[in-house]
Amino acid sequence: MSIKSVSSNPRRSRGRLAVVAAGLVAGALAIAGCSSSGDGGSSSPTGGATTPGSTTGATDSFPVTVTSALGTATIPSEPKRVVTWGWSSQDAALALGVVPVAMPKNSYGGNADGVLPWDADAIKGLGGTTPQLLSGGDTGQVPFEEIVKAKPDVILAPYSGLTQDDYDTLSKIAPVVAYPDKPWATGWQDQTTIIGKALGRSAQADQLVTRTSEQVAALGAKYPVLKGTTFVYAASNAADKLSVYRASDPRVQLLTQLGMVVSPSVAALDAKPDDSYFFQVSYENLSKIDTDVLVAYFGDQKAADAFVKDPLVAAMPSVKSGAFAPIVGESFVMASSAPTVLSIPWMLNQYVPQLAAAAEKAK
Repeated sequence: MSIKSVSSNPRRSRGRLAVVAAGLVAGALAIAGCSSSGDGGSSSPTGGATTPGSTTGATDSFPVTVTSALGTATIPSEPKRVVTWGWSSQDAALALGVVPVAMPKNSYGGNADGVLPWDADAIKGLGGTTPQLLSGGDTGQVPFEEIVKAKPDVILAPYSGLTQDDYDTLSKIAPVVAYPDKPWATGWQDQTTIIGKALGRSAQADQLVTRTSEQVAALGAKYPVLKGTTFVYAASNAADKLSVYRASDPRVQLLTQLGMVVSPSVAALDAKPDDSYFFQVSYENLSKIDTDVLVAYFGDQKAADAFVKDPLVAAMPSVKSGAFAPIVGESFVMASSAPTVLSIPWMLNQYVPQLAAAAEKAK
């Protein structure tokens, strides 16, 4: 995920040549087969199983079968070595009491080790240690050899950009749980329940979804000005172009769960609604965006300030009236761009008052 500068698209997956990837995996499998069976020093002390701080282990019966858009994964027994891929699968696993043996490194928004703050808190709370951190988290390029060396029982990637070739290659390593419909389009509720099923913790996952939904609803009720307020969720990802996120994107859905409404101008401007999770609007067409509130994310305040100084941006009614609610800071961008049962509580209490203040100015 390349959010390094908000001038590049935050989620990019690269296609891999199946033959080359399969060769890499075959070689890595051979290496792993010759290595010792002991865990690496960066792995969870429990190898991904239940850690101190989780209330229970798996309660579902195995084998478990999970069908995705890329194939069907059968998990024969409770996974003891869990690898996650994509933006946020590690969040659901950690919330369910499982410390992965390997997960993506997040150089954008993470700490010095590349671990997101809410994940670091969860790992500490579970008595675990930092998992093996996989390269490619910022680019979407799957590190097949690194995953082989982690010796996973299951690979969790319901919120990712896996290609069919990626999936097929990873499936030679372990069962792969991919997205149910489209890449980068699985909402936080489905991410949680899918991962809960794969880990044999469906009841716990349902409880997490219910609890988090109640927290979001309570915040929406606390700020009634949000109800019915229209918004556009955007990013300044390219020169003189505004990236606008579609209603199907999880970050957009989170705001609708607060009671807000996606501006009708989003659909009106969308030339290819099934193309991706966002589309671009040139600055010369910004006047066609009709919204109460404009939401956009920025890696730092300097980038946010530069954005609103552009004359065409400054002329937008939502910006001119102060109904602009920027999400500023790498960790906050990550938390809001990939909302989960861990990141939502971490960021929403701080951001919603700002969002409500912008909505007030739109009235």
